[in-house]
Amino acid sequence: MADVLPLVEARLRSALGEPDARAAVTFLGTDRIEVLRFTEGDVVRYATLGMSAQPMADPTAVLADPVKGPRAELVLSVRPGTADTDKVLRPLAVLAASPQVEGLIVAPGASLDVGGALWPGAPFTSVLVAESGGLVEDLELDAPADPVRFLPLLPMTPNEAAWKRVHGAGALQERWLNGGADLRDPSRRSVPLD
Repeated sequence: MADVLPLVEARLRSALGEPDARAAVTFLGTDRIEVLRFTEGDVVRYATLGMSAQPMADPTAVLADPVKGPRAELVLSVRPGTADTDKVLRPLAVLAASPQVEGLIVAPGASLDVGGALWPGAPFTSVLVAESGGLVEDLELDAPADPVRFLPLLPMTPNEAAWKRVHGAGALQERWLNGGADLRDPSRRSVPLD
């Protein structure tokens, strides 16, 4: 099968425009992960490039299928100016490498924890993986390969992450909606969870 990354980058460019910055991170024993930055008006989007090069494999499988299996890239949207959000590049690359490193299958509804602040001073240490298909349309690949899904990441405070573990992703998203949470605000506070 042809390299999917040029197709993935073309899809990102057609949906988000030209990237104004890019950085690459390579972890020992993994493929290179790039993070592209797209600036449009009052929103900055960070998108991974490299996570979808190989399908995510079930960690219990004896052999990983080189073609079949879910593929994804991650997209984080924030408002610029009030925090040094460009420091999110390494944590995003760590999350994008997690299927290779930890055998995770990243899917909507999952929580991903970076073990520290997403960027300096951020009140968020984890993200909720949202449904694909909104901002960047899924990229269909030749059969039998699964499509590449572009999964939005929604930053969570530690309290929100703990609440989500008990009540579920849908309930947390409903709290955000009902509480009027601006999920792109890099310094927003936790929504009321009582």
